[in-house]
Amino acid sequence: MINTLDDLDARGTVVGCRVDINSPVEDGSLLDDSRIRAHVGTLETLLEADARVAVLAHQGRPGGGDSFSTLEPHARRLDTLLDAPVGYVDETHGKSARAAVDALDDGECVVLENTRFYSEEYMTLEPDVAASTHLVTRLAPVFDVYVNDAFAASHRSQPSLVGFPRVLPSYAGLVMERELEVLDDIATTDNPRTYVLGGAKVSGSIDAARDVLARDLADTVLTAGVVGNVFLAAADEDIGKASTDFIYERGYWDEIERAALLLDDYGDRIEFPSDVAVDRDGERVELGLDDLPPGDDEPAMDVGQETLDRYETVLDESRTVILNGPAGVYERDVFATGTRTLYRAAADVETSIVGGGDTASAMNALGIDGFTHVSTGGGAALTLLTGDSLVAVDAIADAPKRSAGD
Repeated sequence: MINTLDDLDARGTVVGCRVDINSPVEDGSLLDDSRIRAHVGTLETLLEADARVAVLAHQGRPGGGDSFSTLEPHARRLDTLLDAPVGYVDETHGKSARAAVDALDDGECVVLENTRFYSEEYMTLEPDVAASTHLVTRLAPVFDVYVNDAFAASHRSQPSLVGFPRVLPSYAGLVMERELEVLDDIATTDNPRTYVLGGAKVSGSIDAARDVLARDLADTVLTAGVVGNVFLAAADEDIGKASTDFIYERGYWDEIERAALLLDDYGDRIEFPSDVAVDRDGERVELGLDDLPPGDDEPAMDVGQETLDRYETVLDESRTVILNGPAGVYERDVFATGTRTLYRAAADVETSIVGGGDTASAMNALGIDGFTHVSTGGGAALTLLTGDSLVAVDAIADAPKRSAGD
């Protein structure tokens, strides 16, 4: 059981609020503010209650080009979205940052600088160790409480996520609360329950497939994208040099053996493509298993129509569908057929959950809606949907309680 904003008397309280506003950035400008908008409800709730709010967030990662940038444009965008004044300071835990927090009046907000500008935030640490980092030891004394609304990052054990709850009364924000309500007990949704695992995050998808099958959370697992290609290779199908090289270059070669072991254990409940669409001189050409391997320079870019027909039949008979990852290179319209078809079929199911991240991006790019729930976080959502807990949520549950009168 975790505390939520309903449990917080926020008037005059200094709140350190961790959000996930990691957004596409180019030349210092935001290309998409959807993640920022997602947290408006939480911030408005706190500010309307006359809290003094310091926003903590990350943007990009070291070596990530334009995306590894300041949070100044995010602060400007929040200033237009919120009725309360929103400031910005170009430090995270230095003297200027602490002074900016101390200077807040009731109902005012300041955005602190990108937490990942400091190496500690890019480490995976146990909560006790995270609580001893500079970020936490310098900021916790100027905060009264901590609010975590960064569901999308809550599978990571990093200081801004698990360190503050070791030393401060802690609460879940509205985004976090909603995500947990929908995703935290997937076993209560109706069967047949189907997981569609696509995209290029092979290791996590194979982990997820084993977990949901072992726990009987999935009646069927459908695979597509690079994940589907790995399962094809695991079934001793020759997927061709281009696709094989891609798997090897991404460091997924050992995943083929893991997929093969999974097929040995649960092959009757795992579906993999029976045909693929390759790029042949810029055109979509579909090849059945008897036509494999394709040419050396013809990567598998999508699943074929035979696979889609089979998968649609499974989805039509399902009552719950969990989507994680696209079926192919949907960014090229000629190879968007698989993703578009499967997403539309999934949206018609009684309960349909989109795992966030690349899945939500594909959904938005293709203009498909009608899902029961679209998560704000791919990795975090997949963690919950496999029956595991989130380290940052566990940290909130274990946080010290606020004393009466504090």
